[in-house]
Amino acid sequence: MKHYLVLTIMADDRPGIVERIADAVAATGGNWLESNMSRLGGKFAGILLVDIAEEKQGRLIDSLNGLQSLGIRVTAEPCSSVQESTGEPLLLTVVGNDRPGIVGEISAILARLQVNVEELDTCCEDAPMSSEILFRATAILQLPADLSRDSLQSALEQVSDDLMVELEKPAL
Repeated sequence: MKHYLVLTIMADDRPGIVERIADAVAATGGNWLESNMSRLGGKFAGILLVDIAEEKQGRLIDSLNGLQSLGIRVTAEPCSSVQESTGEPLLLTVVGNDRPGIVGEISAILARLQVNVEELDTCCEDAPMSSEILFRATAILQLPADLSRDSLQSALEQVSDDLMVELEKPAL
């Protein structure tokens, strides 16, 4: 049976954080499988999946805890399997005038329709032809078997008249 650790990382942004984590994983015999990391508001934040034998997990966790003295906080959550996604995968793109509550409104619709959010990226940017601020979100979704793409599109378009919603097959 495979054993995995899901790690979350938080630190003040600076060079070398990923290297320290990668060194700890490699030194304890772990295999870095997948991750999503970025800089937000001067902080470095990330999530990482490591394949590591159960008997080596404690050593890796101890090593990662040692990084706290460098200002790198890591939490680890063991899991024994990595489940494959089920349902139709879709790429959601949303663009509209920025205002408070957009993420909450969209996520409420997705939850009500039992749509699983596998990845979510959001940002605000200047509109190309005005001084307005645009909200942009991209997400990888998994639709339940009983929900059509058109039904989801219609529900999301109810959020606002100025919100552009696109659903398409994600590129593999």
